[in-house]
Amino acid sequence: MEQMLEGKVALVTGGESGIGRSIVLKFVEQGAKVVIFGLNQELGSQVVAEIQKACGEDKASFYRIDVSNSDEVNNGVQQVLDTCGHIDILVNNAGITRDGLLMRMKQEDWDAVLKVNLKSCFNMCQAVMRPMIKARSGKIINMASVVGLMGNAGQVNYAASKAGVIGFSKSLAKEVAARNVCVNCIAPGYIDTMMTQALSDQQREAVVQQIPIGRLGQPEDVATVAVFLASEWSAYITGQVITVDGGMVM
Repeated sequence: MEQMLEGKVALVTGGESGIGRSIVLKFVEQGAKVVIFGLNQELGSQVVAEIQKACGEDKASFYRIDVSNSDEVNNGVQQVLDTCGHIDILVNNAGITRDGLLMRMKQEDWDAVLKVNLKSCFNMCQAVMRPMIKARSGKIINMASVVGLMGNAGQVNYAASKAGVIGFSKSLAKEVAARNVCVNCIAPGYIDTMMTQALSDQQREAVVQQIPIGRLGQPEDVATVAVFLASEWSAYITGQVITVDGGMVM
């Protein structure tokens, strides 16, 4: 069976763990060469080693990059272009939470979440935009969240950042569609990652009761949608938000 991303170069931020790691593995499985931008050198190296052991070839690499820092991003993207020659796919997956009620939220917790979750999106997209437009080809996938669609008490900063990602993506999609660059969002619901594993059994049960399918999602549930949006199968789809949430938001 033909691989959906054969010969493509994909750049994935926050690809060391959770949803990002699953996307990296699924992209490689589908034939892409993947570059990971992130801060956790140990986990990033583990993912690269796992891929090299499974594939027996150089299909992944890790760059320690702070994606909220524009200078680091620009330098990193240029290194990827110099090494790989092109970037076909960008997945902006890096994100953090600093939850708390607005009344008690510290300024630095607001700033940190907006900087990592939203400004990194701006930095990464701006850095890859010229080469993608020049190539008249590109797929950008920005990770939003159902929280950016419906809100959530105790997460005003996170919800604002993810709603911002959605508005950013729709606007960028209109700017670059004529150049054959597609920009879409994935909005995961509750996915079984380290973030949700921190919930108590009672909290997890309360969450599951809100999900019509009746279970938490798996990182692979998101990764398969990312493959679709990164492939030519989605050539006529741009400016959209695809929720992967078991029916939680309808």
